[in-house]
Amino acid sequence: MSNISGASSGSSSTWRGRVVGVPTVCWCGAQIVGKISKSDPNPYRRYFRCAYAVSNKLMDDNHVFKWVDEALLNEVERLSSEAKTLEQMVKESEIVFDGVEYEKMVFDKGLMKVEKEVFEKVECVFSEAKTNMKKMMILVIIGCMIIVGFVKLI
Repeated sequence: MSNISGASSGSSSTWRGRVVGVPTVCWCGAQIVGKISKSDPNPYRRYFRCAYAVSNKLMDDNHVFKWVDEALLNEVERLSSEAKTLEQMVKESEIVFDGVEYEKMVFDKGLMKVEKEVFEKVECVFSEAKTNMKKMMILVIIGCMIIVGFVKLI
């Protein structure tokens, strides 16, 4: 694999599509294997390669080749981007949550005000009913006394 191990940086220029991150399968469907370069420009540098290309000792082909350090750097960049996106989503959800909390607080305040008004009206009606009941009792007692007075006269 002199062309692969001889490349000083980057991926092979003739392969199909750019693989971002750690490759898992080649465009041909073959699995990816980890290899170690034995070239002078990149001694002991690890790389990912298509298993089909490795088994057939293909060179200057368009099967997957990617340096491990570049693949891992891609993964770190991708994860960093994902983390930033998730962080932004959390911040936005906190804003929404704060808005919901504020709306809930306003609603609870309004509900307490309505409950207080209803309670005051119920107390007023109850007090009025109590007063009317006292008046009725007095009228009943007076009515009974008048009836008893008429009965004694007769």
